Amino acid sequence: MSTYLSMKNTVTTSKTPSLMLQGTSSNAGKSVLTAALCRILLQDGLSVAPFKAQNMALNSFVTPNGEEIGRAQAVQASACRLEPDVRMNPVLLKPSSDTGSQVIVMGKPVANMRVKEYVKYKPTAFSHVQTAYDSLAEEHDVMVLEGAGSPAEINLKAHDIVNMQMARYARSKVLLVGDIDRGGVFASLVGTMELLDAWEKDLVAGFVLNRFRGDVTLLDPALEFTTDRTGKPFFGVVPYLMQLGLPEEDSVTFKESIGRQLPLRDDALDIVLIDLPHIANFTDVDALLIEPDVSLRVVNSVAQLGNPDCILIPGSKNTPGDLNWLRESGLASAVCDFAASGGVVVGICGGLQMLGESVSDPSAVEYVEQGATSNDARMHAVQQGLGLLPLRTVMGEEKVLTRVSAVHAPSGISVSGYEIHHGITERTDALAMEASIIREDGTIIGYGVDGRHSFQQIWGTYLHGVFDADSFRRVFINDLRVRKGLGQLVGVQASFSIDPALDRLADTVRDALDMQKIYEVLGL
Repeated sequence: MSTYLSMKNTVTTSKTPSLMLQGTSSNAGKSVLTAALCRILLQDGLSVAPFKAQNMALNSFVTPNGEEIGRAQAVQASACRLEPDVRMNPVLLKPSSDTGSQVIVMGKPVANMRVKEYVKYKPTAFSHVQTAYDSLAEEHDVMVLEGAGSPAEINLKAHDIVNMQMARYARSKVLLVGDIDRGGVFASLVGTMELLDAWEKDLVAGFVLNRFRGDVTLLDPALEFTTDRTGKPFFGVVPYLMQLGLPEEDSVTFKESIGRQLPLRDDALDIVLIDLPHIANFTDVDALLIEPDVSLRVVNSVAQLGNPDCILIPGSKNTPGDLNWLRESGLASAVCDFAASGGVVVGICGGLQMLGESVSDPSAVEYVEQGATSNDARMHAVQQGLGLLPLRTVMGEEKVLTRVSAVHAPSGISVSGYEIHHGITERTDALAMEASIIREDGTIIGYGVDGRHSFQQIWGTYLHGVFDADSFRRVFINDLRVRKGLGQLVGVQASFSIDPALDRLADTVRDALDMQKIYEVLGL
């Protein structure tokens, strides 16, 4: 028997009750429902923890120990009122091209791997997954697991470590989640069951319909038919939840949700976020969405840019490649013209790097073109930046992962968040630039120019979550209002906290699901 098959047939000795949410597809809402169940179980007096064996996402978070995990698991940890723990997401894949990803195991980068390389590595990854799960499960009363994609991807099942193989290892029953809002959900549920092996079908306890709009009673014939066809009951129908107030894991959902956000004031500021091909940690702008005088747009072409009050350049998993895209799309020139006219430009992490004069990647840490060899990548390793700040960045093989407390130098306001980057950024002309964000240890992690206002006209920082601080965010917005000739709004206008949103989510999901049946499945 092969090592991998041997591992697949291993069963944990852990007796911790557990339940797993899997989907008929990606973006079925598993992450949010996992967070909801975590908060419900916590409200009911249980010690609960989330777990996702393998997550593929460009939206990540740093634990207190300086380890990188998926942002969704950090949100789920908050639902449990726990600090994010690397054991909650032992394997994280961060795509850098159509065929390759950075593989992060137990919070630290292992290597950049193409698909076939990662398949060979999976037995090793799964051993870390098992150890992490057992350790975490021993500390809690119940575990809520999340799958990835669909368990019926027949080209992936042979080397699965995140769906049914993980459910079997954890001795966990599975709720299969279908997104009814996108259509075809009953065919997806039945089709998924048809493609599962007998032992996988036995693990499925039942179904959950997610994102339903309308009269639930109209579904009764379809629910009955699906149960008759599959032998599996429905555990509930969860309504479509608008404006959850929770960080999105999927960039598609994130951009769709921004399109539905409407400002509460006629004098709202127009802030534009550049939609980079490899956009990462887009939740940096979540806090701006709750402000009554902010309208946030996502754009990916010059035609969409318009005449905004501020342009935000977000993080990127492939800064050199995205710089090249900015030039080819014409957005690089448009952003520079906007800045030359006095417009405010802000860059976060990869966005900060792009604002500088150059970005080089001599070890091909990020810039790996599809089908290119390492030598090919090095040939294109140096990219010209936007030239808006006198900075140069060199990508290093060691990744900076740290939680941060800092101060915004021009205003003196405290900010906090985390750093996730390979780049080392240095000033090329210290006299032409000012510090923007300074860490507690005195390290400068943000720079800017033109400090005539409370904020610099052009500035950037490595600090993810910089806008989460309510007072900092309000001063930043008021600075934009002054530049536009508007009056300032006095005091904090909105408080950014996901805890009330998690309680609202839990209340809605509790009403929608048969919790008695869920407790029976858990054996509690």
